[in-house]
Amino acid sequence: MNQPSSVAEILQLLTDHQIDKVKLAVTDIDGILRGKMISIEKFRSVIEKGFGFCDVVFGWDAADLAYDNAKITGWHSGYPDAQAKIDLSTFRQIPWENGIPFFLADFDDGKGNSLCACPRSLLKKIDKQARGMGFVPFFSQEFEWFNLIRDDENSHQPNIHLHPMTEGMFGYSILRASQKTAYFNELFDYLKKFKVPLEGIHTETGPGVYEAAILYADLPDAADRAVLFKTAVKEIAFKHGLLATFMAKYSENLPGCSGHVHQSLWSDDGKENLFFDEHSHTLMSNMMDQYIAGQLFCLPHILPMYAPTVNSYKRLVEGAWAPTTITWGIDNRTTALRALPGSKQSTRLETRVVGSDSNPYLAMAACLASGLYGIRNKLELKIQPTKGNGYSDKSNGILPSSLIESTKMMRDSVIAKELFGEEFVEHFTSTREWEWRQFSKVVTDWELRRYMEII
Repeated sequence: MNQPSSVAEILQLLTDHQIDKVKLAVTDIDGILRGKMISIEKFRSVIEKGFGFCDVVFGWDAADLAYDNAKITGWHSGYPDAQAKIDLSTFRQIPWENGIPFFLADFDDGKGNSLCACPRSLLKKIDKQARGMGFVPFFSQEFEWFNLIRDDENSHQPNIHLHPMTEGMFGYSILRASQKTAYFNELFDYLKKFKVPLEGIHTETGPGVYEAAILYADLPDAADRAVLFKTAVKEIAFKHGLLATFMAKYSENLPGCSGHVHQSLWSDDGKENLFFDEHSHTLMSNMMDQYIAGQLFCLPHILPMYAPTVNSYKRLVEGAWAPTTITWGIDNRTTALRALPGSKQSTRLETRVVGSDSNPYLAMAACLASGLYGIRNKLELKIQPTKGNGYSDKSNGILPSSLIESTKMMRDSVIAKELFGEEFVEHFTSTREWEWRQFSKVVTDWELRRYMEII
Protein backbone atom coordinates (compact mmCIF):
# COMPACT_ATOMS: atom_id res chain seq x y z
CA MET A 1 0.00 0.00 0.00
CA ASN A 2 1.10 3.58 -0.67
CA GLN A 3 1.08 6.10 2.17
CA PRO A 4 -2.38 7.71 2.20
CA SER A 5 -2.69 11.38 3.16
CA SER A 6 -6.34 11.80 4.13
CA VAL A 7 -9.19 10.00 5.88
CA ALA A 8 -10.89 9.34 2.54
CA GLU A 9 -7.71 7.87 1.03
CA ILE A 10 -7.10 5.62 4.03
CA LEU A 11 -10.65 4.29 4.02
CA GLN A 12 -10.58 3.76 0.25
CA LEU A 13 -7.26 1.95 0.51
CA LEU A 14 -8.55 -0.39 3.22
CA THR A 15 -11.69 -1.06 1.19
CA ASP A 16 -9.72 -1.78 -1.98
CA HIS A 17 -7.54 -4.32 -0.13
CA GLN A 18 -10.52 -5.86 1.65
CA ILE A 19 -9.07 -5.14 5.10
CA ASP A 20 -11.41 -6.29 7.89
CA LYS A 21 -9.42 -5.35 11.00
CA VAL A 22 -6.95 -2.72 12.23
CA LYS A 23 -4.50 -2.49 15.15
CA LEU A 24 -4.39 0.66 17.30
CA ALA A 25 -1.88 1.41 20.06
CA VAL A 26 -1.05 4.05 22.65
CA THR A 27 2.08 4.26 24.79
CA ASP A 28 2.14 4.20 28.58
CA ILE A 29 4.51 6.04 30.92
CA ASP A 30 7.12 3.25 30.61
CA GLY A 31 7.10 3.38 26.82
CA ILE A 32 5.18 0.12 26.54
CA LEU A 33 2.67 -0.14 23.70
CA ARG A 34 -0.89 -0.84 24.87
CA GLY A 35 -3.45 -1.46 22.19
CA LYS A 36 -6.25 -3.42 20.64
CA MET A 37 -7.52 -4.94 17.41
CA ILE A 38 -10.73 -3.43 16.10
CA SER A 39 -13.02 -4.25 13.19
CA ILE A 40 -12.97 -2.15 10.05
CA GLU A 41 -16.50 -1.00 10.90
CA LYS A 42 -15.36 0.26 14.30
CA PHE A 43 -12.34 1.90 12.70
CA ARG A 44 -14.58 3.79 10.27
CA SER A 45 -16.56 5.17 13.19
CA VAL A 46 -13.52 6.41 15.18
CA ILE A 47 -11.02 7.46 12.52
CA GLU A 48 -12.05 11.12 12.76
CA LYS A 49 -13.71 11.56 16.13
CA GLY A 50 -11.38 9.38 18.18
CA PHE A 51 -12.21 6.66 20.68
CA GLY A 52 -12.29 5.95 24.39
CA PHE A 53 -9.34 4.09 25.93
CA CYS A 54 -9.26 3.20 29.61
CA ASP A 55 -6.94 5.60 31.41
CA VAL A 56 -5.73 2.75 33.61
CA VAL A 57 -2.75 2.60 31.24
CA PHE A 58 -1.49 5.60 33.21
CA GLY A 59 -2.74 4.19 36.51
CA TRP A 60 -0.67 1.02 36.67
CA ASP A 61 2.93 -0.06 36.25
CA ALA A 62 4.63 -2.33 33.73
CA ALA A 63 3.27 -5.36 35.59
CA ASP A 64 -0.32 -4.00 35.65
CA LEU A 65 -0.17 -3.27 39.40
CA ALA A 66 -2.33 -0.25 40.21
CA TYR A 67 -0.49 2.76 41.61
CA ASP A 68 -1.66 3.89 45.03
CA ASN A 69 -0.11 7.35 44.66
CA ALA A 70 -1.37 8.58 41.26
CA LYS A 71 -3.69 11.57 41.16
CA ILE A 72 -4.77 11.65 37.52
CA THR A 73 -6.54 8.30 37.76
CA GLY A 74 -7.07 5.48 40.21
CA TRP A 75 -9.66 3.76 42.36
CA HIS A 76 -10.73 7.27 43.43
CA SER A 77 -11.72 8.13 39.84
CA GLY A 78 -13.07 4.76 38.78
CA TYR A 79 -10.62 4.43 35.87
CA PRO A 80 -12.79 6.08 33.19
CA ASP A 81 -12.09 6.18 29.47
CA ALA A 82 -9.86 8.97 28.20
CA GLN A 83 -10.28 10.30 24.69
CA ALA A 84 -7.66 9.01 22.24
CA LYS A 85 -7.11 10.45 18.78
CA ILE A 86 -5.68 8.40 15.91
CA ASP A 87 -2.64 9.96 14.24
CA LEU A 88 -3.15 9.12 10.57
CA SER A 89 0.46 9.92 9.73
CA THR A 90 1.56 6.85 11.68
CA PHE A 91 -0.14 4.43 9.28
CA ARG A 92 1.90 1.27 8.76
CA GLN A 93 1.43 -2.38 7.91
CA ILE A 94 2.88 -5.13 10.07
CA PRO A 95 4.80 -7.36 7.63
CA TRP A 96 5.18 -10.28 10.06
CA GLU A 97 1.38 -10.28 10.61
CA ASN A 98 0.23 -10.50 6.99
CA GLY A 99 0.30 -6.75 6.49
CA ILE A 100 -2.39 -5.81 9.02
CA PRO A 101 -2.79 -1.99 9.20
CA PHE A 102 -1.44 -0.29 12.32
CA PHE A 103 -1.86 3.20 13.78
CA LEU A 104 -0.63 5.06 16.86
CA ALA A 105 -2.90 7.32 18.86
CA ASP A 106 -2.53 10.15 21.38
CA PHE A 107 -4.61 10.93 24.41
CA ASP A 108 -6.09 14.06 22.95
CA ASP A 109 -9.71 15.23 22.85
CA GLY A 110 -9.23 16.77 19.42
CA LYS A 111 -9.56 20.29 20.86
CA GLY A 112 -5.93 20.69 21.83
CA ASN A 113 -6.37 19.25 25.32
CA SER A 114 -4.06 16.31 25.98
CA LEU A 115 -3.63 14.10 29.02
CA CYS A 116 -0.62 15.31 31.00
CA ALA A 117 0.68 11.75 31.41
CA CYS A 118 0.70 10.95 27.68
CA PRO A 119 4.38 10.67 26.65
CA ARG A 120 3.73 11.19 22.94
CA SER A 121 1.67 14.30 23.62
CA LEU A 122 4.47 15.68 25.80
CA LEU A 123 7.02 15.14 23.04
CA LYS A 124 4.78 16.87 20.50
CA LYS A 125 4.45 19.81 22.90
CA ILE A 126 8.24 20.21 23.16
CA ASP A 127 8.59 19.77 19.38
CA LYS A 128 6.07 22.58 18.89
CA GLN A 129 8.16 24.81 21.15
CA ALA A 130 11.23 24.16 19.02
CA ARG A 131 9.39 24.91 15.80
CA GLY A 132 8.01 28.08 17.40
CA MET A 133 11.62 29.16 17.90
CA GLY A 134 12.31 28.53 14.20
CA PHE A 135 14.01 25.13 14.57
CA VAL A 136 13.23 21.73 13.07
CA PRO A 137 14.61 18.99 15.35
CA PHE A 138 16.05 15.88 13.72
CA PHE A 139 16.60 12.94 16.05
CA SER A 140 17.42 9.27 16.02
CA GLN A 141 17.98 6.61 18.65
CA GLU A 142 20.22 3.57 18.66
CA PHE A 143 19.67 0.51 20.85
CA GLU A 144 21.68 -2.35 22.26
CA TRP A 145 19.86 -5.44 23.48
CA PHE A 146 20.41 -9.06 24.48
CA ASN A 147 18.90 -11.92 22.51
CA LEU A 148 18.24 -14.96 24.70
CA ILE A 149 17.01 -18.45 23.85
CA ARG A 150 13.41 -18.47 25.00
CA ASP A 151 12.08 -20.88 27.61
CA ASP A 152 8.35 -20.84 27.01
CA GLU A 153 7.57 -22.34 30.41
CA ASN A 154 9.79 -20.17 32.58
CA SER A 155 11.11 -17.15 30.70
CA HIS A 156 8.72 -14.73 32.43
CA GLN A 157 9.34 -16.10 35.92
CA PRO A 158 11.88 -14.64 38.37
CA ASN A 159 15.30 -16.16 39.00
CA ILE A 160 15.43 -17.83 35.61
CA HIS A 161 18.65 -17.22 33.66
CA LEU A 162 18.23 -17.84 29.95
CA HIS A 163 21.12 -18.73 27.68
CA PRO A 164 22.30 -16.13 25.17
CA MET A 165 21.67 -16.72 21.48
CA THR A 166 25.42 -16.79 20.76
CA GLU A 167 28.42 -17.06 23.05
CA GLY A 168 31.42 -14.86 23.68
CA MET A 169 32.43 -11.19 23.72
CA PHE A 170 32.53 -10.53 19.99
CA GLY A 171 31.56 -7.00 18.95
CA TYR A 172 31.19 -6.17 15.25
CA SER A 173 31.39 -9.89 14.48
CA ILE A 174 30.51 -11.03 11.00
CA LEU A 175 30.80 -14.60 12.24
CA ARG A 176 28.28 -14.25 15.09
CA ALA A 177 25.79 -12.43 12.87
CA SER A 178 25.99 -15.21 10.30
CA GLN A 179 25.17 -17.81 12.97
CA LYS A 180 21.64 -16.44 13.22
CA THR A 181 21.45 -15.05 9.74
CA ALA A 182 17.69 -15.55 9.26
CA TYR A 183 16.88 -13.52 12.39
CA PHE A 184 19.56 -10.93 11.64
CA ASN A 185 18.25 -10.33 8.13
CA GLU A 186 14.59 -10.39 9.09
CA LEU A 187 15.18 -7.60 11.60
CA PHE A 188 16.65 -5.38 8.89
CA ASP A 189 14.10 -6.28 6.21
CA TYR A 190 10.93 -6.36 8.30
CA LEU A 191 11.77 -3.11 10.08
CA LYS A 192 12.25 -1.34 6.76
CA LYS A 193 8.85 -2.57 5.58
CA PHE A 194 7.40 -1.44 8.92
CA LYS A 195 8.72 2.10 8.24
CA VAL A 196 11.38 1.83 10.91
CA PRO A 197 14.41 1.94 8.60
CA LEU A 198 17.83 1.09 10.05
CA GLU A 199 21.11 2.79 9.22
CA GLY A 200 22.88 -0.34 10.35
CA ILE A 201 22.86 -3.36 12.64
CA HIS A 202 25.76 -5.33 14.10
CA THR A 203 26.78 -7.51 17.02
CA GLU A 204 27.92 -5.66 20.14
CA THR A 205 30.37 -6.85 22.78
CA GLY A 206 28.65 -9.43 24.92
CA PRO A 207 27.00 -12.82 24.27
CA GLY A 208 23.95 -12.54 22.05
CA VAL A 209 24.03 -8.74 21.92
CA TYR A 210 22.98 -6.72 18.88
CA GLU A 211 23.10 -2.99 18.27
CA ALA A 212 20.97 -1.15 15.73
CA ALA A 213 20.92 2.49 14.68
CA ILE A 214 17.59 3.81 13.42
CA LEU A 215 17.62 6.24 10.50
CA TYR A 216 17.09 9.82 11.68
CA ALA A 217 13.82 11.70 11.19
CA ASP A 218 12.06 14.78 12.45
CA LEU A 219 10.03 14.60 15.66
CA PRO A 220 7.78 12.87 16.59
CA ASP A 221 8.44 10.39 13.78
CA ALA A 222 11.89 9.63 15.21
CA ALA A 223 10.38 8.72 18.57
CA ASP A 224 7.60 6.68 16.94
CA ARG A 225 10.27 4.70 15.12
CA ALA A 226 12.16 4.07 18.37
CA VAL A 227 9.07 2.93 20.29
CA LEU A 228 7.95 0.68 17.46
CA PHE A 229 11.48 -0.68 17.04
CA LYS A 230 11.52 -2.14 20.54
CA THR A 231 8.17 -3.85 20.18
CA ALA A 232 8.91 -5.05 16.64
CA VAL A 233 12.22 -6.60 17.69
CA LYS A 234 10.50 -8.49 20.52
CA GLU A 235 7.81 -9.81 18.17
CA ILE A 236 10.27 -10.85 15.44
CA ALA A 237 12.58 -12.44 18.03
CA PHE A 238 9.67 -14.47 19.42
CA LYS A 239 9.10 -16.02 16.00
CA HIS A 240 12.71 -17.25 16.10
CA GLY A 241 12.44 -18.79 19.55
CA LEU A 242 14.20 -15.85 21.18
CA LEU A 243 13.49 -13.37 23.93
CA ALA A 244 14.83 -9.87 23.23
CA THR A 245 15.45 -7.85 26.37
CA PHE A 246 16.06 -4.11 26.52
CA MET A 247 16.99 -4.12 30.20
CA ALA A 248 19.72 -1.55 30.83
CA LYS A 249 21.83 -4.10 32.71
CA TYR A 250 21.13 -7.78 32.07
CA SER A 251 24.19 -9.09 33.89
CA GLU A 252 26.51 -7.55 36.48
CA ASN A 253 29.46 -9.13 34.65
CA LEU A 254 28.64 -7.69 31.22
CA PRO A 255 28.32 -4.18 29.77
CA GLY A 256 24.89 -2.61 29.90
CA CYS A 257 22.62 -1.72 27.00
CA SER A 258 22.38 1.86 25.81
CA GLY A 259 19.73 3.82 23.97
CA HIS A 260 21.83 6.79 22.84
CA VAL A 261 19.92 9.70 21.32
CA HIS A 262 21.42 11.63 18.37
CA GLN A 263 20.07 15.10 17.70
CA SER A 264 20.50 18.28 15.69
CA LEU A 265 18.49 21.42 15.02
CA TRP A 266 17.86 22.62 11.48
CA SER A 267 16.45 25.79 9.94
CA ASP A 268 12.70 25.95 9.48
CA ASP A 269 13.11 25.14 5.79
CA GLY A 270 15.13 22.04 6.71
CA LYS A 271 18.13 23.11 4.64
CA GLU A 272 20.67 24.36 7.21
CA ASN A 273 22.14 22.42 10.13
CA LEU A 274 22.19 25.04 12.88
CA PHE A 275 24.72 23.07 14.92
CA PHE A 276 27.41 23.50 12.24
CA ASP A 277 29.68 26.53 11.88
CA GLU A 278 32.50 26.27 9.37
CA HIS A 279 34.18 29.34 10.90
CA SER A 280 34.41 27.85 14.39
CA HIS A 281 37.61 26.03 15.32
CA THR A 282 35.46 23.19 16.65
CA LEU A 283 33.00 23.41 13.70
CA MET A 284 30.30 23.75 16.40
CA SER A 285 27.99 26.77 16.30
CA ASN A 286 27.26 28.97 19.29
CA MET A 287 23.75 27.51 19.25
CA MET A 288 25.16 24.00 19.64
CA ASP A 289 27.28 25.24 22.56
CA GLN A 290 24.16 26.66 24.22
CA TYR A 291 22.24 23.45 23.54
CA ILE A 292 24.98 21.37 25.18
CA ALA A 293 25.16 23.79 28.12
CA GLY A 294 21.41 23.42 28.61
CA GLN A 295 21.58 19.65 28.64
CA LEU A 296 24.47 19.61 31.11
CA PHE A 297 22.70 22.08 33.40
CA CYS A 298 19.36 20.24 33.32
CA LEU A 299 20.73 16.67 33.40
CA PRO A 300 20.60 16.12 37.20
CA HIS A 301 17.07 17.56 37.29
CA ILE A 302 15.55 15.16 34.74
CA LEU A 303 17.69 12.01 34.89
CA PRO A 304 14.72 9.61 35.47
CA MET A 305 13.51 10.46 31.96
CA TYR A 306 16.74 8.93 30.63
CA ALA A 307 17.16 6.25 33.32
CA PRO A 308 13.61 5.31 34.43
CA THR A 309 14.05 1.96 36.19
CA VAL A 310 15.86 0.54 39.22
CA ASN A 311 17.96 -1.45 36.79
CA SER A 312 19.00 1.69 34.85
CA TYR A 313 21.49 2.72 37.51
CA LYS A 314 23.34 -0.58 37.42
CA ARG A 315 24.35 0.36 33.89
CA LEU A 316 25.60 3.82 34.93
CA VAL A 317 28.82 2.60 36.55
CA GLU A 318 32.46 3.40 35.89
CA GLY A 319 34.26 1.58 33.13
CA ALA A 320 31.17 -0.04 31.60
CA TRP A 321 30.68 2.16 28.50
CA ALA A 322 28.04 4.30 30.25
CA PRO A 323 28.60 7.78 31.75
CA THR A 324 28.71 8.58 35.45
CA THR A 325 29.79 12.23 35.38
CA ILE A 326 28.34 15.54 34.16
CA THR A 327 30.72 15.90 31.25
CA TRP A 328 30.91 16.44 27.54
CA GLY A 329 33.61 15.82 24.98
CA ILE A 330 34.29 15.78 21.27
CA ASP A 331 33.96 12.21 20.01
CA ASN A 332 34.51 10.93 23.57
CA ARG A 333 32.58 7.80 24.53
CA THR A 334 33.30 8.16 28.27
CA THR A 335 31.31 11.38 28.73
CA ALA A 336 27.60 12.04 29.25
CA LEU A 337 27.38 14.05 26.03
CA ARG A 338 29.40 13.24 22.93
CA ALA A 339 29.65 16.09 20.43
CA LEU A 340 30.17 14.97 16.84
CA PRO A 341 31.16 18.02 14.79
CA GLY A 342 31.91 17.22 11.19
CA SER A 343 30.22 18.24 7.98
CA LYS A 344 27.23 20.53 7.61
CA GLN A 345 25.12 17.41 7.16
CA SER A 346 26.43 15.23 9.99
CA THR A 347 27.21 17.59 12.91
CA ARG A 348 25.14 16.45 15.86
CA LEU A 349 25.06 15.70 19.58
CA GLU A 350 24.83 12.22 21.08
CA THR A 351 23.31 11.98 24.56
CA ARG A 352 24.90 8.85 26.01
CA VAL A 353 23.18 8.75 29.40
CA VAL A 354 20.04 7.25 27.86
CA GLY A 355 19.55 3.51 28.42
CA SER A 356 17.83 0.99 26.20
CA ASP A 357 15.11 0.71 28.87
CA SER A 358 14.08 4.33 28.32
CA ASN A 359 10.74 5.51 26.99
CA PRO A 360 11.86 7.12 23.70
CA TYR A 361 9.17 9.81 23.86
CA LEU A 362 10.34 10.94 27.29
CA ALA A 363 14.05 10.57 26.54
CA MET A 364 13.80 12.66 23.37
CA ALA A 365 11.52 15.20 25.06
CA ALA A 366 14.10 15.57 27.84
CA CYS A 367 16.97 16.00 25.37
CA LEU A 368 15.16 18.62 23.33
CA ALA A 369 13.60 20.54 26.22
CA SER A 370 16.89 20.85 28.10
CA GLY A 371 18.77 21.85 24.96
CA LEU A 372 16.17 24.52 24.17
CA TYR A 373 16.50 25.73 27.78
CA GLY A 374 20.15 26.47 27.08
CA ILE A 375 19.32 28.34 23.86
CA ARG A 376 16.49 30.37 25.41
CA ASN A 377 18.64 31.39 28.36
CA LYS A 378 21.77 31.89 26.24
CA LEU A 379 23.77 29.65 28.55
CA GLU A 380 27.52 29.74 28.05
CA LEU A 381 29.30 26.42 27.68
CA LYS A 382 31.64 27.05 30.59
CA ILE A 383 32.34 23.37 31.18
CA GLN A 384 35.43 22.46 29.20
CA PRO A 385 35.34 19.38 26.97
CA THR A 386 36.77 16.33 28.68
CA LYS A 387 39.83 14.89 27.03
CA GLY A 388 40.55 11.33 28.03
CA ASN A 389 38.73 9.46 30.78
CA GLY A 390 35.35 11.02 31.59
CA TYR A 391 34.92 8.76 34.61
CA SER A 392 37.76 10.52 36.41
CA ASP A 393 36.53 14.03 35.56
CA LYS A 394 34.29 14.76 38.54
CA SER A 395 34.85 18.53 38.49
CA ASN A 396 31.27 19.27 37.46
CA GLY A 397 29.57 16.62 39.58
CA ILE A 398 28.45 13.05 39.22
CA LEU A 399 25.12 11.56 38.28
CA PRO A 400 22.70 10.29 40.95
CA SER A 401 23.38 6.62 41.59
CA SER A 402 19.86 5.30 42.21
CA LEU A 403 16.32 5.74 40.95
CA ILE A 404 15.06 7.11 44.25
CA GLU A 405 17.87 9.67 44.49
CA SER A 406 17.30 10.95 40.96
CA THR A 407 13.51 10.93 41.40
CA LYS A 408 13.71 13.07 44.55
CA MET A 409 15.83 15.57 42.67
CA MET A 410 13.33 15.72 39.82
CA ARG A 411 10.30 16.01 42.10
CA ASP A 412 11.84 18.98 43.92
CA SER A 413 13.22 20.61 40.77
CA VAL A 414 11.90 23.97 39.63
CA ILE A 415 13.73 23.37 36.34
CA ALA A 416 11.89 20.09 35.64
CA LYS A 417 8.53 21.75 36.30
CA GLU A 418 9.43 24.65 34.03
CA LEU A 419 10.36 22.27 31.23
CA PHE A 420 7.47 19.81 31.45
CA GLY A 421 4.78 21.28 33.70
CA GLU A 422 3.90 20.51 37.30
CA GLU A 423 1.22 17.93 36.45
CA PHE A 424 3.57 15.79 34.41
CA VAL A 425 6.41 16.01 36.95
CA GLU A 426 4.03 15.09 39.77
CA HIS A 427 2.68 12.06 37.95
CA PHE A 428 5.95 10.83 36.50
CA THR A 429 7.91 11.10 39.75
CA SER A 430 5.07 9.39 41.62
CA THR A 431 5.36 6.44 39.22
CA ARG A 432 9.12 6.28 39.77
CA GLU A 433 8.67 6.38 43.55
CA TRP A 434 6.22 3.50 43.20
CA GLU A 435 8.79 1.60 41.14
CA TRP A 436 11.37 2.05 43.88
CA ARG A 437 8.94 0.88 46.55
CA GLN A 438 8.19 -2.30 44.61
CA PHE A 439 11.91 -3.05 44.42
CA SER A 440 12.66 -2.14 48.02
CA LYS A 441 10.31 -4.72 49.53
CA VAL A 442 11.69 -7.66 47.53
CA VAL A 443 14.18 -10.10 49.05
CA THR A 444 16.80 -10.56 46.32
CA ASP A 445 19.05 -13.48 45.40
CA TRP A 446 22.04 -11.43 46.53
CA GLU A 447 20.61 -11.07 50.03
CA LEU A 448 19.90 -14.80 50.28
CA ARG A 449 23.41 -15.72 49.14
CA ARG A 450 24.97 -13.13 51.42
CA TYR A 451 23.09 -13.57 54.65
CA MET A 452 21.04 -16.77 54.86
CA GLU A 453 23.71 -19.02 56.39
CA ILE A 454 26.32 -16.66 57.78
CA ILE A 455 24.36 -13.90 59.54
